[in-house]
Parts: sequence; structure tokens; C-alpha cells
Amino acid sequence: MLDSLDGLSVGDAMGHDFPIMRRSIPELLAGNLADGPWIWTDDTEMACSVVAELLGHGGIDQDRLALAFANRFDAARSYGFGATGILHRIRGGASWREVSQSAFGDQGSCGNGAAMRVAPLGAFYAGDPERIVSEAVLSAQVTHMHPEGVVGAVAVAVAAGQAAQARLAGTRPTPEDFITAVLDRLDDGETTRLIRHARTLLGATPEQAAAELGNGSMVTAQNTVPFTIWVAATHLDDYPTAITTCIAAHGDVDTTSAIVGGIVAAYTGTRTGQVTGLPRTWLAAREPLPGWLNLDRRRGWRKFFGSDPKASKTPW
Repeated sequence: MLDSLDGLSVGDAMGHDFPIMRRSIPELLAGNLADGPWIWTDDTEMACSVVAELLGHGGIDQDRLALAFANRFDAARSYGFGATGILHRIRGGASWREVSQSAFGDQGSCGNGAAMRVAPLGAFYAGDPERIVSEAVLSAQVTHMHPEGVVGAVAVAVAAGQAAQARLAGTRPTPEDFITAVLDRLDDGETTRLIRHARTLLGATPEQAAAELGNGSMVTAQNTVPFTIWVAATHLDDYPTAITTCIAAHGDVDTTSAIVGGIVAAYTGTRTGQVTGLPRTWLAAREPLPGWLNLDRRRGWRKFFGSDPKASKTPW
């Protein structure tokens, strides 16, 4: 789970800061990096709250998570207009159920916000896809009640769980098998149909995949998640290429990179060799994660392991 969070946050920060890095993608891949810290956004801030919930309690309590999102809201982290309104209302004492359901004319939000923060949850429950689905739904509904927003989160969580389970098993699923395993856990809808279409685009160029699946520019789950599943399936064993593929596709780059980074890092960690993991230089350049999460991480380590999670063979 912690590898997934690192991958998510580095992807988020790189995607957010790339326009001002004055570096090309080949320079990034060659290690010619802009000085840090690379600043992360709401994608990472909300993912950290999800991770803290899992570390502290082992599952999602929607009331507690809603308050965590609202109380940790930082307007400087590039939150979208819809999320800002929802979290301000929850912070003011409104019921998250009413606020989330009333968004967008009582349809609920189908934005990509629930998907952007959920990959570490999938890694946490690796090997238990039914639990991944149920907990991902709970995590999404706090801010995204629209079925497409929920399915987008479920798809990303299942993908991260598949990635982490493959890492534990020492296997590399084929891109087709990887996407099929995600599809097997999804309800029907536009996001699911586009993920199904992503499976037919395996072997296509990133430009074609983004053109047909979306690149997040519409900031919806439907326009974001299918492309990220395509990228993760295609580059599951190559974190740098996966992230730079998202950057080259333009659109909502910090979010596509966060989603893909969270999935792929659940498989790669920082490994090198046949698997090209999260570069340590990229991780070092990322702005540190919140201090409150580091405290929760230490508490969670003692609760789950009695010491340090590095002693465990679990993917988190």
C-alpha cells in the first residue's frame, strides 16, 4: 500500500509540475530532473486520508473519512470547484450523504476524484477482490454518488489489487488478462464499456488510445479511468514509461499520472532489472507527504506488524 501511495504521489507531483519543469520527457527518462520539491495536489492529500483510515482502522468508515477529507482540505492543493463546495459543506456540519447525493442536480458527481485517490486501498486488500470492491465503493460514495464515479474508483482499486497480487505471486499478467480481471468486477456503464474498448486497443499507440478513451480533460471517470487502465496494463512493469505516457497524452495529467502511478507502483515498488520501478531520484524530488500521515503510518506499523512493514512480505 505504501509503495502504491508513493507511486501515486510522485505521479501526481510530476504531472502537476511538468509544465514548469522546463524538461522534456526524454530528459526525465534520462534522469535530467528539475529541482524539487515537486508539489503534489488534492489527489495525494485525499489518498493520504484513505491510507490513514486503513492504517488506523483496517477499513473505511464513511463518516470518519468524510470528516477527514473536510478537515484536511487545503485550497492550495488545486481542488476542483465541485469538491471544494462539497468539502466546505461537510466541514460546516452538513451530512456527507446529503451533500454527495445533491451534487450536480441530485445526480451525484461522476468526476474522477474518487478514482484518483483509491489505488492504495486496492493494494491494501490485495488477494481479496470482493473486499476491494466493497471498500472502494464506500470510499467513493463520500464525495461521488454517481454510478460512474463509483465504478471508476472500483476499476482503479481492482487494478491496483491485481498489480499487488501479481507482485506477490512473482508473475506479470498479460495486458489482456489484466484488463479482463478488472472488467470482471465492474457493473455495466459508460466507464466499463470504455475499459472494454481499451482492451481492444492493446498494441495501439498512446495517441490513439487517448483519442478514443479520453485523457481526463473532461475531469470525469468516464473520460479518465479507461485510458489509465490501458496505460497500467501496457506498462505494468515500467513505472517511468507509464508516467511519461500519461504526461505525453496531456489532459488532466496530474490525475492520470496519479492513478497510473498508484497502480503500477503496487507492482514495481522501486525495483530495477526486468521490472523498472519508481526511481528513487523521483521519489526524493517529491514534496514530503503530510506530517500527520507519518504519525499514522508509525501507529499503523506497530498495529499490523509490531515494528516496520519492511519486515513483512505484504505489498503495502
